[in-house]
Amino acid sequence: MNADEINIEELKQNNDFLDFLKTLEVQMKEESSIVKGYQLLDAKILMNDNEDEINDIFTFLVSSSFDKLSDKLANNLKFNIKDSEDLFTARAMYEHALQLYSEDDKKGAKELFLALAHTIDDDDLSESMLIHSAIVMAGYSFDEFIDKLVDSNIDTTSDTSYFIQDFTQPKDTLMTMLAKYINEAKNILFKIEGAK
Repeated sequence: MNADEINIEELKQNNDFLDFLKTLEVQMKEESSIVKGYQLLDAKILMNDNEDEINDIFTFLVSSSFDKLSDKLANNLKFNIKDSEDLFTARAMYEHALQLYSEDDKKGAKELFLALAHTIDDDDLSESMLIHSAIVMAGYSFDEFIDKLVDSNIDTTSDTSYFIQDFTQPKDTLMTMLAKYINEAKNILFKIEGAK
């Protein structure tokens, strides 16, 4: 093991680190911080921690992100992806949408992808969410989506690398291919906009 590698067993015995995790958990709950939730989740996963504790953090992330999404929708606000809390909230919603999709809950996945397309203030990312919703509406299974439509060469350096934005086809080609469903999705979003 080289000096740059983290010794997990040492961390599990390090009282300062364990105290830091407890403090992080308190701050996460008190501040309803999705960013701190992800920091805690990453540490717990790294340490192969108790599955129930990891699931509790997932539940917190999803529940808090839904609250923040509801607030954004109610106040006609957008997620500013340059703000880490907004970015990680959108990430939690996105990962939940992917989970729903993988569990074949296409209705739930489509609705979350559309909500993200509507509430993310970045045009490229919003368009990617629109494409996601159209893919679901077109009837692709999650496995078909991953195996046939997603480019496996993902840019991991970007702040938005948690979101699938690279496809096997250029975006404009996909938009043409899925035109019927893109229009349907845009009509849904237009109605949401009109209801404000």
